[in-house]
Amino acid sequence: MAAVLAGIVALAAPAANAAELVMFTSPGCPWCAAWEREVGDAYAKTDLGQVAPLRRVNLHRDDTAGLDLDRVVRVTPTFVLARDGRELGRIAGYPGESHFWTRLEQLIAQLKKQPPQNAKAEP
Repeated sequence: MAAVLAGIVALAAPAANAAELVMFTSPGCPWCAAWEREVGDAYAKTDLGQVAPLRRVNLHRDDTAGLDLDRVVRVTPTFVLARDGRELGRIAGYPGESHFWTRLEQLIAQLKKQPPQNAKAEP
C-alpha cells in the first residue's frame, strides 16, 4: 500500500526542471470563469500547455501554492509560471484570450533564457 501511495505522489509532483503554470483562483471570480470558458478546456491541448501544465489553486486556501513567489498574489486570476518551485513570471488578471496567449508566450520564452537552478553552467 505504501509503495502505491508513493507512486501516486511521484506522479502528482512536477518533474525536476519541469515548468508549471499555477492559476490562482477564488470562488465567484468572474474573470476566472471567463478564462475557463475561453481558454480552460483548450489549454492542456496546446504546445504551451504541454510545456507548462496548469495547476489551479484556490487563493483563499493556499496563498503560495508551495512556490517561492516574487510577491504576494492579490488578484484572481493570477497565473504564475514556475520552475523548480520558483516563480519566473506572472500574468495578473485576465483581460481576454488574445492578451493571455501573447503574455504566456512571452513568459514561456523566459524558460529558455533562465536555466534550471540545478543545471550545470556550460564552460
